[in-house]
Amino acid sequence: MRERLFGSIDTAAALDDLRWRRINYDPTAAPLDGRPQGHWHVDSSDTVIGREPPGPPLPAGAWENACLLVRHYEFTDPRILRAVYRYDDELLGRDMLLEGRFFGLRFYLGVRVTRVIDETRGCGAGAERVWGWSYQTLQGHLEQGRLNYEVIKNLASGDVAFRVSGYSRRATVPDPVIRWGFRIFGRWTQERFYRAVQRRLRHLMHAAQRGELPPLPTMLTDGIAIAPSGATPHPLQRLTRGSRHPGS
Repeated sequence: MRERLFGSIDTAAALDDLRWRRINYDPTAAPLDGRPQGHWHVDSSDTVIGREPPGPPLPAGAWENACLLVRHYEFTDPRILRAVYRYDDELLGRDMLLEGRFFGLRFYLGVRVTRVIDETRGCGAGAERVWGWSYQTLQGHLEQGRLNYEVIKNLASGDVAFRVSGYSRRATVPDPVIRWGFRIFGRWTQERFYRAVQRRLRHLMHAAQRGELPPLPTMLTDGIAIAPSGATPHPLQRLTRGSRHPGS
């Protein structure tokens, strides 16, 4: 939405403002089946985060614990990205205000959950139980695109993996300093984020195997949650009620 070095942001008003914002690109011009059309980055990476016996996921097992962490956006590295959202909102359609952090700057970016994945794929040795969700970027975001987060259990081997995939490209950025900074560091930061979320989720899953309870987002005012757990808002960030339309 805009960059800030120091200053305040009314979190509730900014979050409510997202409901009026549209997806900031034409999804019909996006990649199909992982094949880029135009100048898009297409990414996909998996990491094994746990194991269960072969067969359907166990109650309160590795797959279910990972799904809970992914649902609450606990996998993100707070040094790179934090998120606020209304905790009681349905996952499908949830608006999230992301706070990207880079060398003292804070970038406030809106996304919307546009797909929830809950299915079994394949058959035989390749059968997988999959749960996850996708978000797409909204007007004002520095990027255009979609990210998918999936927890996948191979029903034959019992391996539980976390997959991050999607497509992205730079959005139009009016500020020349931010535009050139993003041109130089944007892709590097993006790839750093992918590695960090997989590393953090592995760490959380190993902690769960030791008997530690899965963390939950920190609850702020107005039913707003900040994730991941332990993350705190900017010292000058205001947490007040409010909703505004861009035209008001």
